[in-house]
Amino acid sequence: MKHLVTVVLLGALLPCVPLAGAQSARPAAGLTVAQAERSAVDLKHGMSAEEVERLLGKPRRTALKSNGGSSSPPSQGTLRWTYNWSSGTTPAILYVEFSSKTPEAWFVNSWEWATY
Repeated sequence: MKHLVTVVLLGALLPCVPLAGAQSARPAAGLTVAQAERSAVDLKHGMSAEEVERLLGKPRRTALKSNGGSSSPPSQGTLRWTYNWSSGTTPAILYVEFSSKTPEAWFVNSWEWATY
């Protein structure tokens, strides 16, 4: 009976929990384009994903690319975070790419402004 009560309670609370994959319509961390540009200056090669998130906020989109069957040391591929801001009629898009040798340790490999 206790198990049934727990299942019913969890079922009632589940709609209250935000989905992990949901993306907000607002810019990353509520930054303006000018603030994002100033923050992006502090990006450094080798920064952890957590450090980038503290600097720029959560990305709007993420992508993971596999390196295929490379004979070099094992790699987890390339993780790309995309940040979008609106500056008048022109969007500002910043890509931050991470590389890793383990699934838990992503580090900045490169970044670039796609639209500026």
